[in-house]
Amino acid sequence: MKLTFIALKVTRHSDSQSILWAYSRQLGRISLALPAGRGREANRMRALTMPLGVVECESETRSLRDILPMKQLRAVMPLAGVHSDPIKQMVAMFVAETLSLALRGGGSEPALFDFLTESIGVLEKADPRRTANFPICFLCRLAEKLGVEPDTTTYTPGSMLDMREGIWRRSAATHGESLGPADSDTAYLISRMTYGNMGAFRFSRHDRATIIETILRYYTIHVGPMSPMHTPGILHAML
Repeated sequence: MKLTFIALKVTRHSDSQSILWAYSRQLGRISLALPAGRGREANRMRALTMPLGVVECESETRSLRDILPMKQLRAVMPLAGVHSDPIKQMVAMFVAETLSLALRGGGSEPALFDFLTESIGVLEKADPRRTANFPICFLCRLAEKLGVEPDTTTYTPGSMLDMREGIWRRSAATHGESLGPADSDTAYLISRMTYGNMGAFRFSRHDRATIIETILRYYTIHVGPMSPMHTPGILHAML
C-alpha cells in the first residue's frame, strides 16, 4: 500500500538497520525499516527522512506492531528552507521530538495529519527572523487538535489557570497545579496566537523558554510524559 508519513525519530536497531518512527496519514504512528549502511540509496533515504520530512512510500502492512518495509520513497514536500537554515533545523527537531512523545499511539487521524503538514509548510516558508514564536504557536494549535486545550471562555483578568482542569479560576486549585495570575494572563494571550499573527507577539528569550516549559508541563498532565527531551535547551539558546 502507499503510505504518506512525517518522519519523527530514528533509532539504531542493528548494524544494518535503523528504525524510523513516523506519523502516517493512513495508519497513524508507525515504525519503518531504514538502512543504516553508507550506500547511495541508504544516504538518499536518510536525507528524505530527516526530522519533519514529508514522504511517500510503498509498503506492506501486516501488523502495526511490525517494523514496516518501505521502498520507492519520494519527498511530498521539499524542505530546502528547513534543512538549510540552522534555526529552522532546530525548530524542526524540537517539533519532531515533541510529536514523537505526544503521538505515542492511536490510529489514523487525517485532520491531525493535515494540520501537521500545514504547520511544516508554514515553517518552510517563514522568514527565519520571524520563527522564534513558531514553537509556541505550534504547541498551542496542536493542543487544540488533540482536544486538550484550556477552555478560554473561563478566563477573566487576574484569574489563575488550573493546569489539571484546563480552566481559569478565581483562586489557586488545591492540588497545586495552578499558574500565578501573570503566567495565567500569558497563557490566555498565547491561546490567541496563530501562524498569521505569531510575529506580532513580543517575548524575551527567558519568557519564551518559560512559556515552552509551561506548555510541555501542561502536555505531561494531559497527554503523557514529555521527557526526556533534548531539544528545548538548544532551542532556547538559539531563539
